[in-house]
Amino acid sequence: MPERLNVLRRLFASVVRPPYVGLRNGITDLLFERRLGVRTSGDVELQELGIAADGREKYRPVGWLTLRRILPPSAVTTDDVFLDIGSGMGRAVLLAAAYPFRRVIGVELSPRLVDIAHDNVDRCRARLRCKDVVLVNADALEYEIPDDVTVVFMYNPVRGAIFAAVVEHMLDSYDRRPRTMRLVYANPIEEPTLLSTGRIRTIRRTRGFRPGREWSRWNSVTLYTVHPR
Repeated sequence: MPERLNVLRRLFASVVRPPYVGLRNGITDLLFERRLGVRTSGDVELQELGIAADGREKYRPVGWLTLRRILPPSAVTTDDVFLDIGSGMGRAVLLAAAYPFRRVIGVELSPRLVDIAHDNVDRCRARLRCKDVVLVNADALEYEIPDDVTVVFMYNPVRGAIFAAVVEHMLDSYDRRPRTMRLVYANPIEEPTLLSTGRIRTIRRTRGFRPGREWSRWNSVTLYTVHPR
């Protein structure tokens, strides 16, 4: 039985998944990318960008509906500040800028992706609800999270020790200025590291719109809150 299950999984991965992904990407490109005149689609390996290293993940854009499903606009006010760690070509930044955030910040290690993100934001600026959009070319390992950030977003950009360091930066920012602080973590592979702090608690979780339980779980997104020591 396990062997049969493995065969079915391999068949799904090789036969069903590729056309499904291609169709989904084509639809989202038509509905969002072409309409907005931006380019945020496509996976980009870190070797292509010259920044490959242990603990760093390739660029992969988050789904266009992911943020809205886990964080409705009604849950955001003009006092909130959004930060995307590993912002890539800026898709999550564009999604956040459609909310009433006071400021939206994207932090990305690759200068090439930052340039693309700048172009995407410039093309959409007239449509954006939040006009204060800042794109920072910096290493998340060393980036000091501003003390007015209230929503941190990550689409699994880093792993291991780098992820742990980012979590510490987030907690340090909270400790310097305690406030309501939420984390949106898509594909939360490093969730055990979050929960091990004893200061980050789960609010809710949504599964991805994918065929199959395992693939859907892989594309899930979770909302957390930060708490005092």
